[in-house]
Amino acid sequence: MWALLQVISIIGSVCGILYCCFCVLTAINFRSRKRADVGRNFAPPVSVLKPLCGVDPHAYESLRSHCVQHYSDFEIIFGVGNPHDPILPAVERLMGEFPNVSIRLAVCPKVSGMNFKVSNLLQMLPLARYEYLLINDSDICVPADYLRRVAGPLENASVGMVTCLYRGIAADTIGSRMESLGISSDFAPGVLCANQIESGMHFALGSTLAFRRRTLNAIGGLEALADYLADDYELGNRVTKAGLRVELADCVVEHYLADYSLSAFFQHQMRWARTIRSSRPGGYAGLVFTFAIPWSVLATLASRGATWAWILLSTAVIFRLAVAFVFRIVVLRDRQVWRDLWLLPGRDCVALLIWVACYMGHQVVWRGKKFELANGKLRPA
Repeated sequence: MWALLQVISIIGSVCGILYCCFCVLTAINFRSRKRADVGRNFAPPVSVLKPLCGVDPHAYESLRSHCVQHYSDFEIIFGVGNPHDPILPAVERLMGEFPNVSIRLAVCPKVSGMNFKVSNLLQMLPLARYEYLLINDSDICVPADYLRRVAGPLENASVGMVTCLYRGIAADTIGSRMESLGISSDFAPGVLCANQIESGMHFALGSTLAFRRRTLNAIGGLEALADYLADDYELGNRVTKAGLRVELADCVVEHYLADYSLSAFFQHQMRWARTIRSSRPGGYAGLVFTFAIPWSVLATLASRGATWAWILLSTAVIFRLAVAFVFRIVVLRDRQVWRDLWLLPGRDCVALLIWVACYMGHQVVWRGKKFELANGKLRPA
């Protein structure tokens, strides 16, 4: 039995280390390939749709970053479901600070499904004046050239949607810092690996969804997404099924993370895990081969501390640190490269526990409400 456990853990460790190598290669390829695309001059009028709910960390700064774009013609439509939402003073402040920017507020009382964000978007969309639309999450902070860099690829008629990566800006809690580390060492590498393996992206990220209105109409509109938790994944997937490409822009935005406690971190990671499992079950199952450090720890225990096992564990730790380091430097351009890397071994072991626990239920918590997740759709718990 111990011999079998050693063999399994060695295979898992080697697969995890090889996956780390592949991640580093995709990072280098992403940055070098994207340099050739810089310099587009395509800048059509854009309607930015921002569904809001409550006050996120650094909310005003994040919303304000959309108002200072180096872009000639755009409008911003904010949408709330609650007419007394605490984010409203921030929106009113922006309207006063930027009178020359077309900013409108939509109160969206109608509930069209379990995904309240999509319900808001359905009521915001008719207010948008332009053919080119952009949706992103409420907690996203963007650079001043953001609109130009995400609208540019849409000049190509074969591109149906543009999305982009994001870096997590952590609060001071351990849970928040582990969340940020997961974005740079797991989530972003997973996106680029899927892009490479599947010869293009077949999904999109909620940090940025830029597309033409006619593309949205061609895939059936937003109505069909009213009960889906991963509306961003569904939009991107339906765009590729319509024969168009999802382009990953050479632009990284910032996502300010809440000050998660360890329990809140686990709860949020569980929602992510069950969302991915529901949307991409095969891909989620394959993640078991990416846990280089946990497999190497198991090999060390199964071999009772053999020298070769310690070498394997050291190799796994070095390669995992290399992935986090390269992605923070090369891909995400994170200003805090070294911070929290010491948490990576423990965070990877927690990630394996979450991977296992994900298969033990279907419940998720989103915006403080409990739901059951079935075939990607939400229903009240």
